[in-house]
Amino acid sequence: MRIAYILLDPGIGVFGTKGASVHVQEVVRTFRSLGHEVSIFCTRTDDDIPADLADVDITRLEVPRGLDRGQREIALMRLSDMLADMVVDTVSDPDAGADQGFDLVYERYSLFSTAGAEISSRLGVPLVLEVNAPLLAEQKQHRGLVHDEHAARTTAHSFVGAERIVCVSAAVAGWVNRDYPGLSDVSVVPNGVNTDRITPAATAQDVTDSRAVRIGFVGTLKPWHGTDRLIEACAGLHGNFHLDILGHGPESEALQKQAKALRLGDRVTFHGALAPEEIPAHLRTFDIAVAPYPAGENYFSPLKIYEYLAAGLPIVASAVGSIPAVLEGTDAATLVPADDTGALSAALQNLIDNAEVRQRMGAAARSEALAHHSWTSRCQEILAPFVMELV
Repeated sequence: MRIAYILLDPGIGVFGTKGASVHVQEVVRTFRSLGHEVSIFCTRTDDDIPADLADVDITRLEVPRGLDRGQREIALMRLSDMLADMVVDTVSDPDAGADQGFDLVYERYSLFSTAGAEISSRLGVPLVLEVNAPLLAEQKQHRGLVHDEHAARTTAHSFVGAERIVCVSAAVAGWVNRDYPGLSDVSVVPNGVNTDRITPAATAQDVTDSRAVRIGFVGTLKPWHGTDRLIEACAGLHGNFHLDILGHGPESEALQKQAKALRLGDRVTFHGALAPEEIPAHLRTFDIAVAPYPAGENYFSPLKIYEYLAAGLPIVASAVGSIPAVLEGTDAATLVPADDTGALSAALQNLIDNAEVRQRMGAAARSEALAHHSWTSRCQEILAPFVMELV
């Protein structure tokens, strides 16, 4: 199939470093590996272009600079219309070849976008809408929303225009079904992992090795990732350990001050934002991986959990949202209450003190990733109804 991938959200660079960017790249990469042709239409690209995606067809419509929040929201609606017109006009041109049409539109749900629904309707091809979060509520709570009626209207337009809506978690699907009842196909397809790109270290750590046990975290440094809980938990540990934090975000400075205040300064390394291509090598230096989400609403399908599994790492994670459903019964993880930092500290201490347990859990983690969580299986599930139609 020829797939038009639509991403209007200017907060996500197709070739950026945060989890959403990794998600975009892996979906596009996997669609291509399955034999589909993909053209991307977006508002932001960034510069960390993986070598295997350097040749992807990409068109960018830039959001004007210097706008306030309200003006920016209106500009996004205008760009959505421009993007839809551009795609439709291009493939409808009498001089366009047969290979310039699209068989399917795939859009990552973005506030103020109706581009996917418009292209789908005008070209007569199906739209798959990928929903990663209840963006209306999330935007109001964390960033602010001026034109909330326009945001609600465009969201409804996109949802109604989609032939299939794929949500990353049951919580997100619950929101879609509750607020937009009657949609024909709302499915849950969690995130996955590229088990060829992310692999375990070549040799396991010698159980008698005296080097520091490396505790690792990957993620954007924002409040809902609970990185402050992890630092607090590490203050209660003893023995030879080191904490590696991979990622950057608005909490970076506060977290560094917290580590210093807890006298952890020389035991914590803040690596900053890293290109997705650099992450696998860093994961292979970890001995323990942590997902310390705080208590409260959690509708995520955490990419980091799947990446930790693929890297063959024992995991300590909060028992919130979809995480227990992924990790319980795998022998790869210790789940702790999200509001109990003492339990988080105790779980880490147990793994610091038991190298053989770490190795056993790490082997179970890799097996779990290979058996159940590849991006290939996820993308096959997303596209299955449309591939079957073409057979």
